[in-house]
Amino acid sequence: MNDMTPNPNGQIISSLPVVTPMTMIERAIEKGADVAMIEKLMELQERNDRNIARRAFDLAIAAAKAEIPSIRKNRKVDFTTSKGRTSYAHEDMAEISRTVDPILSRYGLAYRYRTTQDGRNLVVTCILSHQDGYSEETTLSSASDESGNKNHIQAVGSAATYLQRYTLKMSLGLAASEDDDGRRAEQVQRIDADQFITLQGLLEQSGADEIKFLAFLGAKDLESLTLKQFDTAVSALRKKIAQKGAA
Repeated sequence: MNDMTPNPNGQIISSLPVVTPMTMIERAIEKGADVAMIEKLMELQERNDRNIARRAFDLAIAAAKAEIPSIRKNRKVDFTTSKGRTSYAHEDMAEISRTVDPILSRYGLAYRYRTTQDGRNLVVTCILSHQDGYSEETTLSSASDESGNKNHIQAVGSAATYLQRYTLKMSLGLAASEDDDGRRAEQVQRIDADQFITLQGLLEQSGADEIKFLAFLGAKDLESLTLKQFDTAVSALRKKIAQKGAA
């Protein structure tokens, strides 16, 4: 018996029925299988559904990232402290959303946030999900941003916005471009995701204030640190942790 059949385009395809966990369950029920066997087959079906949903998520992310451009830095910060002048540009949440939302929607992707308080730290989780049911989470935490004479609510809100921007960017693997009137920005090696997480852990262990620490480094945020700044940061934080332990 020939189980291969030509389709209208002349290609050879298999005429054998596709066996899925669901068809296996149906056959098991027809043959009077016991409850334990049915439960095992249902678990198999659930794993199969998760795998299919994960693959759909991965394909959607890959397609969306191929279309998402670098995010334009539409906000400027310029202030002077006792440590000197700090001046930089960054993209706000509205600019990120304006850029990515239509593309994500086109591929069945969406994001939302879960926010909790852990002692003095605000914890923000970005949940990136696909219409087929699979989702992934990225979590960052930070103390409230008390710079600039903010009241408590403003300090918490500023930290929340900061964490929302960076958890979304990390979830999608987004890059930000310098708004420099068309001039090509100097190529500088930046820290990667693992180094970013390492710094987050060292900051928590040391109890250092992130805003003040960034001012010390002459940086606008952890994500944009150069490799040279990373080495300086790690050395300083480990020294602070050692001093804290000795005390």
